[in-house]
Amino acid sequence: MGFASTQSPSGLGAILCRKSRISRANLASTRFYHLPSTDFSTICLRPSSDHTAICKEPTSRASALPDVGDFFWEKAPTPILDMVDSPIHLKNLSTKELKQLADEIRSELTFTLSRMRRPFKASLGVVELTVAIHYVFHAPMDKILWDVGEQTFAHKILTGRRFLMHTLRQKNGLSGFTSRFESEYDAFGAGHGCNSISAGLGMAVARDLKGKKERIVTVISNGTTMAGQVYEAMGNAGYLDSNMVVILNDSRHSLQPKPDEGSKMALSPLSSTLSKLQSSKSFRKLREAAKGVTKKIGRGMHELAAKVDEYARGMMGPLGSTLFEELGLYYIGPVDGHNIDDLICVLQQVASLDSTGPVLVHVITQEVEGSEDDNRNEMTIKSQDQGNYNSGSLSYPKFMGSSLSRTYSDYFVEALVAEAEKDEEIVTVHAGMGMDPSLHLFQERFPDKFFDVGMAEQHAVTFAAGLSCGGFKPFCIIPSTFLQRAYDQIVHDVDLQSIPVRFVITNAGLVGSDGPIQCGAFDITLMSCLPNMIVMAPADEDELMDMVATAANINDKPVCFRYPRGAVVGLSGPVANGTPIEIGKGRVLAEGRTVALLGFGVMVQNCLKAHSLLSSLGIQVTVADARFCKPLDIELVRQLCREHEFLITVEEGSIGGFGSHVAQFIALDGQLDGKVKWRPIVLPDNYIEHASPKEQLSLAGLTGHHIAATALSLLGRTREALLLMC
Repeated sequence: MGFASTQSPSGLGAILCRKSRISRANLASTRFYHLPSTDFSTICLRPSSDHTAICKEPTSRASALPDVGDFFWEKAPTPILDMVDSPIHLKNLSTKELKQLADEIRSELTFTLSRMRRPFKASLGVVELTVAIHYVFHAPMDKILWDVGEQTFAHKILTGRRFLMHTLRQKNGLSGFTSRFESEYDAFGAGHGCNSISAGLGMAVARDLKGKKERIVTVISNGTTMAGQVYEAMGNAGYLDSNMVVILNDSRHSLQPKPDEGSKMALSPLSSTLSKLQSSKSFRKLREAAKGVTKKIGRGMHELAAKVDEYARGMMGPLGSTLFEELGLYYIGPVDGHNIDDLICVLQQVASLDSTGPVLVHVITQEVEGSEDDNRNEMTIKSQDQGNYNSGSLSYPKFMGSSLSRTYSDYFVEALVAEAEKDEEIVTVHAGMGMDPSLHLFQERFPDKFFDVGMAEQHAVTFAAGLSCGGFKPFCIIPSTFLQRAYDQIVHDVDLQSIPVRFVITNAGLVGSDGPIQCGAFDITLMSCLPNMIVMAPADEDELMDMVATAANINDKPVCFRYPRGAVVGLSGPVANGTPIEIGKGRVLAEGRTVALLGFGVMVQNCLKAHSLLSSLGIQVTVADARFCKPLDIELVRQLCREHEFLITVEEGSIGGFGSHVAQFIALDGQLDGKVKWRPIVLPDNYIEHASPKEQLSLAGLTGHHIAATALSLLGRTREALLLMC
């Protein structure tokens, strides 16, 4: 099915218009045409027995939009945005035009990213803020840093990447985060959050040492303020007193909201006036002059005046604003993040002074801010039997996969719930950016035993260690890439003391469109070098459930297991209780000769695919599932070395992981002194950029075809290996 759309001579984009609703019932009688060329600007789809009605309005050409079933796509014209290729083009726009530009950017984001099934709500909330920042400051000379990649999409549009947004997170396309390799407007890479103030402060000090004048602007979110690095950076910024602007984008999201909390913060004309007063040049000059006078008077007058100033400004500002003052940042706010007039006024005042030290501007936003007109102009998806998919006040598309598609997280959570129902000492601690929807099942079933600490991974690990010391069995759930931030706590607070914390490492291995920023490449290497740590990985969902049961029964040392993002293999039926696995025991899945494939984790499945490919060529190889990296099943490894000429280890991890442990053992055991030859297949020693999971596995050389080709090369059948890769 194709949807016809048009493009006008001015290049305003495709517009699809409906003159009447088309329900599922009469959809079958509606014909949709792909029109390669036509003289109509608007294609109106009407149910009919023999035709599709066309509204005749002159234009240049029409083209087909993607087939999306029962959904209808609309795109509004964007005349102001069409004139903006870089931030310099904002400088001559009026306030009214800037407001229209913000609406058009929001419409553009919704239309483009909804079709790509990409999350974009966070960027919708900072459109006006992004426009104001680029209107006031002069990037790329002024450095603008972001903490959260998902909030930078409007920034990408305004900095010359609008017509590449459809390639977002695709192979050879735009990154989902800021990237210094992608644009000169991206001053620093944003990925895991909480780094922008530290990096910005470094740039500010470097600027001062070189005698330059560029401004440094960092944008943080209330989500990243849970990370300790933010406060370390703010404390150091206050001490060094270098000029920089920190913008706190407060979307008023609470990690664990309480029903009786009410409104987080009121925005009123009074707060707007006070924010403008705080940021005004005259007020701040008067304040600096008063400081100078009290310093000259001496006798404690300066300290007394500082306390009075802090108290008075604490009365003016919202609850908690004095925290930033104590850290040494001049607090301004709150400011309405959707009022361009107020934003520009405050930012211009902040940018006008050269010697005021670090300033924090507190901006209040809503992620789904948008008027009814915005929503009508944005792409709207409607389906009679599914209804609208809403988030807050904004209608936007949510594409659902097959109801039969289940993820590793689904199986893990259901297995954990089953264990928790049998053992009341099981608790969970979750850390990282965002939470997998599957975890809501455990949270709903055991609300008092579920702790989501947000981007506070270091705290999560030591908190879990404390829970363990208190007699509970904590499962500490952290995505692989975020686990890196807590490595010191894993070493000193858990492994060194042999405290039984059960680490559940999610999003392990390659992560597709999230690229190297979220890639879980290093956890096997990091965890397996710790003396007391048990390291295991399931080959499929059945083993995952068994490993949940295994971890629940380990009470004398820490243990970890990893599983990937995405759909399961599909071997299992209904979720059943897991069966504990004997520690350090692998298994042989297929018997063969000459070549043995020893897989770790889900790479066992690719070893089985390689086995199938080689079988079609008349070659029978052995496939074994290691299950454990530490302790290694040394008897299984000895057997494979004894009975085969070649041993190939396969893992979706970096150099220094499972294969290195196997190599260490067989070298010390003398196995390499005999006939066996060992070859490792691991992730390459470089970062793999965003692409589809299939493309990434191919780039990494970890597909079944790559494994089979490696075996063929070892057997001297190089031609067949090359043909297999064609």
